[in-house]
Amino acid sequence: MSNDDIFARLKEDHDNHRQLLATIEQTHGESAERKDLFEALTYELKGHAAAEEQALYSTMMRKPPTTDETRHSVAEHHEIEEMLNDLAATDMATGAWLTKFKQFKHDYLHHIDEEEEDHFPDFKKHLTAADEQHMREVFERRKKVEEAEAEVTPEKMEDAKE
Repeated sequence: MSNDDIFARLKEDHDNHRQLLATIEQTHGESAERKDLFEALTYELKGHAAAEEQALYSTMMRKPPTTDETRHSVAEHHEIEEMLNDLAATDMATGAWLTKFKQFKHDYLHHIDEEEEDHFPDFKKHLTAADEQHMREVFERRKKVEEAEAEVTPEKMEDAKE
């Protein structure tokens, strides 16, 4: 794999996310460990999603064969952000938090599996090597910025829907 491969780079992040989700699931109650890991996950996922949209999805939106898949993924990014905000607003010491977290983990894993198995291979067909290299550069640059600017934003799901 060339180090310019945007898809390999995104999968590298996804694998890191899978590991983080598995680790958080093993934590208990309102522990410092759970709090720190959840914050790290929130910054990482919000930064990743924003950079992925700017690097990859902004390009794929301009290619008619991939606009539907792109819209689908971007819509899921918004749902993921709402779920993260809802988790942040839920008392970590409660069983409700872990129940919500497990649902979140399930939904997020579904999202990244779908990206890797369905969307990325389709996207690849419509990209030149120059496109991919450009995306890779944009992703690295934006991810640092977006992650630094990301916030843990407690907002209950019912409030987000208004």
